[in-house]
Amino acid sequence: MPSTTGFEGRIKGDNAELKNRKEVSSDEEEVLDEKEDYSKEKSTEQDPLVKIEAWIMPLVFTALAFFIRMYKIGANNRVIWDEAHFGKFGSYYLRHEFYHDVHPPLGKMLVGLSGYLAGYNGSYDFTSGEFYPEWVDFIKMRIFNAAFSALCVPLAYFTAKSIGFSLPTVWLFTCLVLFENSFTTLGKFILLDSMLLFFTVASFYCFVTYHSYRNQPFSRKWWKWISLTGITLGCTISVKMVGLFIITVVGIYTVGELWTFLADKKMSWRTYFFHWFARIVCLILIPSAVFMLCFKVHFDLLSHSGTGDANMPSLFQANLQGSGVGEGPRDVALGSSRVAIKNQALGGSLLHSHIQAFPEGSNQQQVTCYGFKDANNLWQFDRPRGLPGYNENETDIEFITQDTEYRLVHISTGRNLHTHPIPAPISRQAWEVSGYGNAEIGDVKDNWVIEVMDQRGPEDTSKIHPLTTSFRIKNAVLNCYLAQTGQHLPEWGFRQSEVACVKDPFRRDKRTWWNVETHENELLPPRPEGFKFPKTNFFKDFIHLNLAMMATNNALIPENDKLDYLTSAAWQWPSLNIGLRLCGWSDDNIRYFLLGTPISTWASTAAVGIFAVLFVLLVLRWQRQYNDLNKPGDFNLFLIGGVFPMLAWGTHFVPFLIMSRVTYAHHYLPALYFALIVLSYIFDAGLKSWSVTKTNQVLRLAIYALFGISVIACFFYYGPISFGMEGAISDFQYLDWLPRWYISDKHKMP
Repeated sequence: MPSTTGFEGRIKGDNAELKNRKEVSSDEEEVLDEKEDYSKEKSTEQDPLVKIEAWIMPLVFTALAFFIRMYKIGANNRVIWDEAHFGKFGSYYLRHEFYHDVHPPLGKMLVGLSGYLAGYNGSYDFTSGEFYPEWVDFIKMRIFNAAFSALCVPLAYFTAKSIGFSLPTVWLFTCLVLFENSFTTLGKFILLDSMLLFFTVASFYCFVTYHSYRNQPFSRKWWKWISLTGITLGCTISVKMVGLFIITVVGIYTVGELWTFLADKKMSWRTYFFHWFARIVCLILIPSAVFMLCFKVHFDLLSHSGTGDANMPSLFQANLQGSGVGEGPRDVALGSSRVAIKNQALGGSLLHSHIQAFPEGSNQQQVTCYGFKDANNLWQFDRPRGLPGYNENETDIEFITQDTEYRLVHISTGRNLHTHPIPAPISRQAWEVSGYGNAEIGDVKDNWVIEVMDQRGPEDTSKIHPLTTSFRIKNAVLNCYLAQTGQHLPEWGFRQSEVACVKDPFRRDKRTWWNVETHENELLPPRPEGFKFPKTNFFKDFIHLNLAMMATNNALIPENDKLDYLTSAAWQWPSLNIGLRLCGWSDDNIRYFLLGTPISTWASTAAVGIFAVLFVLLVLRWQRQYNDLNKPGDFNLFLIGGVFPMLAWGTHFVPFLIMSRVTYAHHYLPALYFALIVLSYIFDAGLKSWSVTKTNQVLRLAIYALFGISVIACFFYYGPISFGMEGAISDFQYLDWLPRWYISDKHKMP
């Protein structure tokens, strides 16, 4: 493999003219490369057939894509698979109700937009398997979603051309994307997968086009495509966090590019640092701005209280319209106030207890943190152990103040919040916190000191106020602090968050910060009219919500004691070892089965393996001074048409092999797209040398045509799984090629 003058893929010796020159400077070589590119472009533009093809075929492919993706789109008028989730999330935007989900908001906001355009008012709950009511125009919502899937086809066409594939390969790759059963099947429903695929495809297209202007840095088109790359990367990660995978690919390219620029002695330091500046702005700041903008719109649209309130800080909830948080009196009183206490750590929950005991340690009543509103979240303050308890007949109101000792009593069970020098169940370096004793039974380790850490607003700073006062709870005897550790208890603790007493935490450790979230007290005056809570900070809310999303996503782990027929392991996807039933499988239902087009999926998996071997062989031969990629454009095609699609396939596939969360067959769709590019490269590179004679050209085109026709035939053969299987299940036994496809009753599910 020849040496390069830069990561751009230019190779000394690519231009045949340079072989006969004794000395050619880097600048002169670049000029010659640009002239060669320009002359090729000019000669191509002068070919009328090529010019007609460049206009006609994208329109033809796009028209076919819209027809195929939308054919029989409303055949099944039930809520299909994850339409139950994402349709409901779209409804929340139309109702402006705050919700919580593991995915960023862009895709779900687009679902809400599709409902708005369809005249839907957001009042339907999208119950799985139910028939859509007449007043929900689900077909228009599905068409909106299918448009993203259809637009992947022209993007595939333009991506192949930007890579530099020959025209037969461009057509072949476009057909592989167009006639792909899995893309077609998921593209028909109200899901995020088509949006994710569209923005992933768009990101790679912009990246490849930006690379094609590598010899024209800082030109208008160079700035245009690097900026568009940043925008599409931001959109991809704003649909699903797996958008980080395509960002990783572009990041690796950028690091390699800047590294080779560093070795270019012809480049000035000023130019080099300007390259850094351009990439920081376009590939870091722009995607980050797009990502944050989506969350800003998300917060602005969801202005009312909803199902996801508990995942956000108390002050955030209080500023939502219709929220009950913060409705009570503004001062907390001894004995008569019933309060819910929320932890302020990212992902913090409400202090909770229940009658179940720890199965080890003290065997006393469990104290945990719970993320949902519950009667077992309620506590009251009482006088510390050693002083007379609060008497309900007392007439004087005694308010809770800072730096004062109290007992915290669990209202439902009457147990005291207690700690002792017994290791916590998970965080063994901290002390266990339990519910112990009652008003008469207990010891001084029931006593806790309230340390105020922050007061927001103009109220009396000596008292504890719901939501606006942040405080720590220190055990008076052990000098440790009540904390939500961030760990989750096993099944015996209902997977709720562990609470422990942490020794010597640093002052701003938010795991030890708490606030009163709800407050009930009939003896105190209600909240004053016109009282307004301080506004929360967008950046803090943004960070809090993202970490809460990650925590929820990490909790989606398979349960070993339950058999889920919908889940699958990542190794099963490239081989099509298993598919996925998307709906009920009775004879009277129109059924859909998620499965890639067998011929193209198996061929793409084989191509990935072939390319991996080819890459290793080329590297070994390059080390031995063999010059295999010595023809003009070979190295660039190898890099952008093979290496980076292969890298993209790996980054979109390998993480699913090692992650512990639940995985499904649809997670392979972005990786499949890049595997199809690798397959196209194998065709292009393997058959390029056959263009020398007319006989070989005919044979080459025949191979393209034979494989393309086989893929199209296979797509329509398996068309029923994408367009809907009607009638008896037994009628589709011919589709069950492998034992674990379960399309018909030929192979019984275990």
